[in-house]
Amino acid sequence: MGQSRKYISQFSFFQSYFNPGLTAYEGSTARAFVRNQWSGYEGAPKTSFISAEVDFAEAKGMTDPALAGKNAASLNVLFDSYGAFREANMILAYASRVRITEKHNLRLGAGISYTNIRLDGNSMTTEQTNDETLQGYIGSFSNMQILDFNLGLALTHANYYLSYAMQGVNGGRMSAGDDFLDGRPVTYIAQAGYREALNKDVAVIGNFFYRAQADLPDNIEFNLKALLMDKLWLGLGHRIDYANNVQMGIVLPKMKFGYVYEFPTIKSYLLPSSTHEFMLTYSLFDSYVRKNSHEVIIW
Repeated sequence: MGQSRKYISQFSFFQSYFNPGLTAYEGSTARAFVRNQWSGYEGAPKTSFISAEVDFAEAKGMTDPALAGKNAASLNVLFDSYGAFREANMILAYASRVRITEKHNLRLGAGISYTNIRLDGNSMTTEQTNDETLQGYIGSFSNMQILDFNLGLALTHANYYLSYAMQGVNGGRMSAGDDFLDGRPVTYIAQAGYREALNKDVAVIGNFFYRAQADLPDNIEFNLKALLMDKLWLGLGHRIDYANNVQMGIVLPKMKFGYVYEFPTIKSYLLPSSTHEFMLTYSLFDSYVRKNSHEVIIW
């Protein structure tokens, strides 16, 4: 069950995957990452992801889409392999925002999630010979499809955000194929971030992430970054009881590249291998240039 959880150390760049309400919070973008967790172990989790987010006001060429725009949509596709499982997840999301003050927006979002899970019975290892529960799957391939829903709410500002979301609201009850999983617990996710430009050459960014579901321990992590001259960021991250990481990235006029080196702590000491994660985002319409001296261009 623990390996089925998808970790993203650079979670602050993929807010909309966890919360549909944050779709296009940073404008219209294409995003991707690859993650090789516990490298060196056979069957260790490997994850790849690609998405596209479109702010309709920005697509129409409005001069100030952050102020005038109201609607956005996204498509997220994640591929994950861990042990005997191969998983593909697609989320189609829609978000609408309401301006509540001059600088604050309330964002509401919903998404439809489709997941296909493949079980390779040839890769299974059992502790008990002739286990009746697993006997029908060993030595063959099985497929299961799950249709579910995600909901999200967020309060956003140019310098900070607070958000709450639910993934798998229906608990995986709508399924087809070989039902080798007995549903999936609802996941509850809270995210928050704050960023501030100290001067024209240095900005600081902090992000927090919390995730809870019934069958796994709570997942709490945070990161802190410094952006230098709007070109280079350096950062540190921590997943409580499990891992630390160091981050670095480069900002170009329309693209951002990021890399994370993650190493285990305390509860992960039996899995001493490191984790590598690469990230890329591309701005579809606008460039990452400060509009004023107080604006920070990354999360």
